[in-house]
Amino acid sequence: MAEQLKQAIYAGEYKAGDRLNEAALAVRMGTSRGPIREAIRILTGTGLVTPVVNRGVFVRKVSIQEMLEIYDLRALVFGFAAERACEHVTDADRANFESLLEGMDQAAQAGDSGLYYDLNVQFHALVLALSRSQRAHQLYDSYVKELHLYRRQNFNAPGNMRRSNVEHRKIFEAISKGNAAKAKQYAEEHIQAGRQRLLALADS
Repeated sequence: MAEQLKQAIYAGEYKAGDRLNEAALAVRMGTSRGPIREAIRILTGTGLVTPVVNRGVFVRKVSIQEMLEIYDLRALVFGFAAERACEHVTDADRANFESLLEGMDQAAQAGDSGLYYDLNVQFHALVLALSRSQRAHQLYDSYVKELHLYRRQNFNAPGNMRRSNVEHRKIFEAISKGNAAKAKQYAEEHIQAGRQRLLALADS
């Protein structure tokens, strides 16, 4: 149920700032209010929806200024993680990266933004895991939670998936070769490029 509701939000059926009505959702999804309440609880944990005391639960809304600040902080943490990942990457990790990159290429070619986004999240998570820094991982996840809706919609724009994956490959190649300086640089540039894509989308 949480997955169904998440996909409905990602598809734009519920927009940032919209109130989620438990009764209406239960009718729409053909279930009782209990599973809806649990789904909302799960999505609250991911940062996709947010409860407001005495008002209800709303799809998370982030101002442009907040978004820009979060992107700047994400860039710093992701750059740090990519730099540290160079020290720990194994052949098994390289194969995992290649599989994710190939999957994202195929998703971009098929225009499947949902699949691309899921694989994109896995790619970033692998870089963070290889940093072996639990604090960096926690920080990064807290920033990502606030931006899921906007980042997911970012990949609906033509060409954004392909551009994003070219950047991913540069990060991977630097990590694979153990080039910490380049890995850090490319990782930071990737997040800032995503920031620019999001701004372009907001202005369109």
